[in-house]
Amino acid sequence: MTILNNPFSLLFIASISLFLFRVILIKTGFIFTFKRKWRCIKDCFHVYQFFKVPEFSESMQRNQLYYKVLLYLHSLASLEDSDFTNLFAGRKSNEILLRLDTNQIIEDDFLGAKMYWINQDKTLVLKIRKSDKRRVLQPYLQHIHTVFDEFDGRKRELKLYMNVVDDQKGRWRSVPFTHPSTFETTAMESDLKIKVKSDLESFLIAKQYYHKLGRVWKRSYLLYGASGTGKSSFVAAVANFLSYDVYDIDLTKVSDDSDLKFLLLQTTAKSVVVIEDLDRSLSEKSTAVSSSGILNFMDGILSSSCGEERVMVYTMNGKDHVDPAILRPGRIDVHIHFPLCDFTAFKTLANSYLGLKDHKLFPQVEESFQNGSSLSPAEIGELMIANRGSPSRALKSVINALQTEGDRNGGQRGRKAVEESGEPSGVFCTEGANAVKEFKKLYGLFRVKSNRKSPSFNLNNDLKSGL
Repeated sequence: MTILNNPFSLLFIASISLFLFRVILIKTGFIFTFKRKWRCIKDCFHVYQFFKVPEFSESMQRNQLYYKVLLYLHSLASLEDSDFTNLFAGRKSNEILLRLDTNQIIEDDFLGAKMYWINQDKTLVLKIRKSDKRRVLQPYLQHIHTVFDEFDGRKRELKLYMNVVDDQKGRWRSVPFTHPSTFETTAMESDLKIKVKSDLESFLIAKQYYHKLGRVWKRSYLLYGASGTGKSSFVAAVANFLSYDVYDIDLTKVSDDSDLKFLLLQTTAKSVVVIEDLDRSLSEKSTAVSSSGILNFMDGILSSSCGEERVMVYTMNGKDHVDPAILRPGRIDVHIHFPLCDFTAFKTLANSYLGLKDHKLFPQVEESFQNGSSLSPAEIGELMIANRGSPSRALKSVINALQTEGDRNGGQRGRKAVEESGEPSGVFCTEGANAVKEFKKLYGLFRVKSNRKSPSFNLNNDLKSGL
């Protein structure tokens, strides 16, 4: 009775009881259930408005806002506090990424207003109180754009997209693009590297200039040369240099010309769109896509409408038997020949694979190249990898392989490859005199003399590329 009559004792007992009750709620998860029920009760006293952000527009183009919102939600700390979420390994060995799950609800606070995002199938739904809509909706969406731009300005995670046979989940599947190739590791003549990098850099800042000319802001490259000469590694180097995603189109999985257009429609800006072995696909007729469909893909109305801020890359083993209409200026801006390996490219490979800038066996290797022997950069690279524990053994294996190849082909393989192409190694050609002159005047990047007889210009004679 004495304790009950003492107000301080009652206050102390009430505090202890409240503390114990809260601990019980936290430990048993009741507080989580209580908060959810309380939120449902509050919802009964408010009117909400819903805004959908679909992944694709009505014309089946990718909705850029969808990906901006998705990236923004993945950056929220409240993602960790949600009911459940998905865990994925990041690009780094110890990195763990949190990603939204279907039907997951994420809560966000902005200017004192509660915003709820619901992740439905290929649609993000924003739930906001109607009383807060006029005050915070526009600033909130602008905030999402700002966060995305800040993230996009940093090194973002690149993706490799591959087209699949049509199904309910869409035409593209993606995996992280982790190819390590760069221009520094590519066995290519240094002058040619500089010209390619300058061309890409000028493209990045030329949006207004392209629009002034009434042209879509894109750049097209043709890479041609024998297998194993480094065309695919060059594509990866371009993607890493620009920080662009890669869309690799497999023509054998394209049903017709319209399907090819549809695939282009679903690519995004800041991407490298690649079609490999185009000459073989057309000559062997291994695809349902016609030559007319390829031409329209390269510079048709759809390409002009949906090809903004993209780099188009086509690879071939050779272009001698390809329809000239495919190669004409306007469809292909830059031609780059990838020959078999020479001594300059070999030294780049030795530095990358073996860490050698010089070696006593280098003169023997150079002599083998001078005698006309040659291998592809991929062949030489494999020999170096297999013998990477002993640089001397690796160089001897390259010398033996070069000598064997020279004896087998009479020392003519390397020369023949250049002669058949009709062009020197590493040719870098742009699309025409007027375009080059305009770029020269605007950026001061190229020094090119006019040639009235040819629709293209050789900017770099006798440059060799590889790997």
